[in-house]
Amino acid sequence: MEFLDLTEKEEKIGKAIVNAAYNIHVKLGPGLLERVYEVCLAHELNKVGFNVKRQVTIPIVYDGISFDEGLRLDLLVEDSVIVELKAVDAINPVWEAQIISHLKLTNLNLGYLINFKVPLIKNGIRRFKR
Repeated sequence: MEFLDLTEKEEKIGKAIVNAAYNIHVKLGPGLLERVYEVCLAHELNKVGFNVKRQVTIPIVYDGISFDEGLRLDLLVEDSVIVELKAVDAINPVWEAQIISHLKLTNLNLGYLINFKVPLIKNGIRRFKR
């Protein structure tokens, strides 16, 4: 599988996501609900100038028909980067496959799966490229 090169914009967004996740984890720690991290991450990214949408519904087109019951993304940054958030003891491999599918179905190139329920946030951040 050949990976696409990321744009400078995608790389800039990715760095901002990682920095914001780190700052939130330092300030709040690992013991909160996903929704708390979601609103805080959106806020942190807004503060540095990024447009962030929360709980974005993405329709699925199958057999020429568009179904609105398709995907729900936790965060969509600048209509370019997907962020899925967790606060769990262990990442389920299904979630990794899910974010790869989300990238394919949205035709986006970069996504993050961030688990805040870890002692060190660097161990909770997974980056995915299409």
